[in-house]
Amino acid sequence: MRASVLVDNIGSSGLPGEWGLSFYIEYKDQKILLDAGQSGLFAENAKKLGLNLADVDYAVLSHAHYDHADGMPVFFEQNDKAKLYLKESCGENCYDRKEGKMKYIGIKSGMLEKYRDRIIRVPGDLKISDGVRLISHSAENMKKAGEREHMYLKEDNDWVPDGFAHEQSLVFETDSGIVIFNSCSHGGADNIINEVSAVFPGRKIYTMIGGFHLYNKSEEYVRGFAERMCAAGVEKIYTGHCTGEEGYRILREVLGDRVHQLEAGLAIVL
Repeated sequence: MRASVLVDNIGSSGLPGEWGLSFYIEYKDQKILLDAGQSGLFAENAKKLGLNLADVDYAVLSHAHYDHADGMPVFFEQNDKAKLYLKESCGENCYDRKEGKMKYIGIKSGMLEKYRDRIIRVPGDLKISDGVRLISHSAENMKKAGEREHMYLKEDNDWVPDGFAHEQSLVFETDSGIVIFNSCSHGGADNIINEVSAVFPGRKIYTMIGGFHLYNKSEEYVRGFAERMCAAGVEKIYTGHCTGEEGYRILREVLGDRVHQLEAGLAIVL
């Protein structure tokens, strides 16, 4: 399989970056778009890389935040057939508390209704095709992660900690083991690995790809996280976006060459 990074915070090789993520994934005879960044930049970068978005068979939204969802209208304009898989619980109600004020960080208002005919709402785990699954993450301890990250949902004019029930992993089976994509891993990439492992008992987690939301964590936290990733036995780790520069530096220090930096234009071949 091959995954091309269309958007990451870091630009490279003449491709600009932005705060967000987008991947063009080729697996067997399938072409998949995972996330679309926060603008149409992913589509511009795809064109520069010679990747045709009209060829995509289906798209997946990792979670209901603007920096992964707001480029989707551009995708729908360029591809008239592909469906978008997102969690059933995705709404336009995600907020971040900054300096005592709530800032909207969710899907662009009206998008879910405008493109409802293109959307497949996923209630839980789903086998999309042979070797491709969506794994949901809605463990109770996710609400603690929401409080820690100062992220909330607006429900019935009330604020509740975000339990990230709108988050899902895109998981592939390969000859080398299981490959996990999770764009922000709000509940912890180590927790996500444990949940995916429960779906594939006895199978090795070969590769973890995505953001780990470490940019706002202490060095002690990141080192502990890195040690848990090591204990999980993951052979390859590709990370960027919300992992942050310092988080990446510490991961490299602890985990060495198994850790690789995401950047726009990077081709991951597994």
